[in-house]
Amino acid sequence: MIIVLTGIDGSGKSTAARALVQAVRARGGKAMLLSNHAGRRTMSVLAARWGVQLPARAADAAETVLRVANVLVSHLRARRFDGMVVIDRHLHCQLALRSMKGLPRGRFLPWLLAALPQPAAVVHLDLEPAEAHRRITARGTDSETLADLSAFRDAYAGLPEFGGFIRVDASLPAAELVQRMLQAVDTLPGGPGESAEGAAVTN
Repeated sequence: MIIVLTGIDGSGKSTAARALVQAVRARGGKAMLLSNHAGRRTMSVLAARWGVQLPARAADAAETVLRVANVLVSHLRARRFDGMVVIDRHLHCQLALRSMKGLPRGRFLPWLLAALPQPAAVVHLDLEPAEAHRRITARGTDSETLADLSAFRDAYAGLPEFGGFIRVDASLPAAELVQRMLQAVDTLPGGPGESAEGAAVTN
């Protein structure tokens, strides 16, 4: 079983992904975390340090190559794992970034997204841009403007796939957020809830 987490920067995807895996393991289930970063944060930090700004298409091309490579590796690893695989970020993230930047979806990413094994669910961590901006500023490792975060949130909402996402309020306290995610995936066929009751969890 594959569960994908999406959300704007600052929504807590990586933290929530780790917490979800730990919660499933604590209940006796098997779970693994995989991440599909695109190097966007690193590129933005380096660009700010060097005082340069990559053109939108060039940045997207670099991010897409790295994201696709990571996604393919993640799916290969997921095929070999008998349990729940939580994937932090996926191709949906790159499609939302393209929309935010005013770039076309293209044909390759939507085709690849449809061709890959479909996740049991895409859980979207929804957060107000102002709160996401506060979190990003507090961690001090990168920077995003409030306008960009608002545009990113709108871009996610505009994805054709967004209607099928399970949306969870990312402003909830950590423990409650994990419980909401567990409740969401427990209702899925073959979910960790079945595993906790003695049923096998399969990919």
